[in-house]
Order: sequence, then C-alpha cells, then structure tokens
Amino acid sequence: MFVSSERKRLERERRSEGRLPPGQSLTLKWPVLHAGAVPQFDPDTWKFAVFGLVDRPFELTWQEFQALPRKRVQADFHCVTTWSKFDNVWEGVAMRTIAERAMPKPEARFVIQHCEGGYTTNTPLADLLRDNVLLADTHSPEPLTPEHGAPLRMIVPHLYAWKSSKWIRGLEFTADDRAGYWEQRGYHMYGDPVREQRFR
Repeated sequence: MFVSSERKRLERERRSEGRLPPGQSLTLKWPVLHAGAVPQFDPDTWKFAVFGLVDRPFELTWQEFQALPRKRVQADFHCVTTWSKFDNVWEGVAMRTIAERAMPKPEARFVIQHCEGGYTTNTPLADLLRDNVLLADTHSPEPLTPEHGAPLRMIVPHLYAWKSSKWIRGLEFTADDRAGYWEQRGYHMYGDPVREQRFR
C-alpha cells in the first residue's frame, strides 16, 4: 500500500512538472523488455566499430573503450510500452566523444545503432550529439546487468527507450534515414514521447 501511494504521489508531481509525457505512468521498478535472448559478453573478444560516412572509421576493444573520457548524466527514461523511470544516473562515454573521434562527413545525417543479434535502430545524428546522450555501462551507480544491456547500451533520454539500444556493438553513419528492427515492424521512425510517436 505504501509503495502504491508513494508511486501515485510521485506520478502527480512529475506530471505537474511537465516531466511525464502523455500516455505514460511512473514506475519505481525497472521492467526488462527486449527482442531476442540476452547475449554472452566476453571482454577479450568484444569489439565496438564506428563506420560509414566518417573520415576516421575505427574499432575499439573493451579495454580501449574503457580508457575513453567518462561522463555522468541524470535523465528520465520513457518506454513505448507506457512506463517512465525518473532520475536515472548513467555513466559512460558521451556520444560526442565518439563523433569527434570519427569526424562525420558533411552528408552524414543519421546513425544506425548495430547491436547483438542483428538488432538495429535509427536516429538523427543531431539528436545523438545532445549533451546527455551517452554510451553507458553503469546505472545508479552499479555496472549495467546483462538484462539491461551490459556491457554497453545507448542512452537517448529525449526519445522512447527502444532508441536507447541494448548490447550495442557499432555505429554506422549514413546520409539516409533507414528503418531499424522495430521501425520495420511499424514503430515510429523518430519516437518522441512528448508527441506520443509510438507508431507510424
């Protein structure tokens, strides 16, 4: 009873602050949702690739990725299945750090996130260059667990959470917007929670 009343109180507060998007409900838990099975992680063989329309494509081992400059952000998290989790603290590498190293070509306007199991999702490059967009390996303040995307997931707080892909292994810079896994199945190409862009 206490948990339920506390959740409702917090939900009212977030709604009055304008932080709870339309059609969303606050959760105090962290539901687990994904397509496919949770992959195994081997730090000795893991690689992260950056390619496509960039001047300097590159590949990183897990040890090399961990050596990049670190950043911490606090952000809300909105799932297309209508729950929102607030004030998450993430730590990892800023997407800007990756882009600065890769040097996208002028015609690069979108990024395809490539993940384990063939999962992909598309995002405008400009959105990924926001200050709070992160390739995260830590959440509040423990390392990510496998079911939540360990060893690495993208965090794009201002879009629905399917754009914050789990088990990410690469970034492809492209000129054209290309539908990913859920977008091919009818989900919105952009996914703004404020505008309830759940489906096309």
